[in-house]
Amino acid sequence: MPIEKKMTLAIVLAVVLESAGVLLWVGAASERLKEVEVRVAAQSTMAERMARVEVRQEKAAAQLGRIERKLDGR
Repeated sequence: MPIEKKMTLAIVLAVVLESAGVLLWVGAASERLKEVEVRVAAQSTMAERMARVEVRQEKAAAQLGRIERKLDGR
């Protein structure tokens, strides 16, 4: 086998292996991105729920303050 054919075969093999590596890396990056998107969506829902809880807590604290003022006024 002449050197030119060996070099051509080696270059083709290197390009194929490099392409396979890139495809594997892109696939892994895509999976990580999907996982992050799922986590962000879950955190967004949790943030909304936390905001509602905070509003309820503030209303309960205001109501407790009114009750305490009424009890102190007697």
